[in-house]
Amino acid sequence: MKSEGDLGGAARALLDRDEVEGVLSGAFYTPTEAPRSRAKGRTTGAGAEPGAAPPERPQHYKVICISMYTEDLERLDEMVSALKARGMTKANRSALIRHALSQVDLDKIPKGI
Repeated sequence: MKSEGDLGGAARALLDRDEVEGVLSGAFYTPTEAPRSRAKGRTTGAGAEPGAAPPERPQHYKVICISMYTEDLERLDEMVSALKARGMTKANRSALIRHALSQVDLDKIPKGI
């Protein structure tokens, strides 16, 4: 069985720090309004007024999950590392995939994809 230290190294190798921090800061660490006391009125959920609409979620992006071969992930991470070594400190998996998508020519995609 692997030690906890080995698993931490595997997680660091798999997950891009900037990407993870961006998701966590928006989803888990966003400050919520403190609940009101009972004297001022009950609240529902995380500090929401009764009957109030839920807070709006960002519409310009979605967090998704995709499957990739380990070799492809290794190549992707090597490319991100190379970009960071060139001074592009904000480079990450998502940004590189978005750039690659902008370069795709559908007429050049092989039939067996």
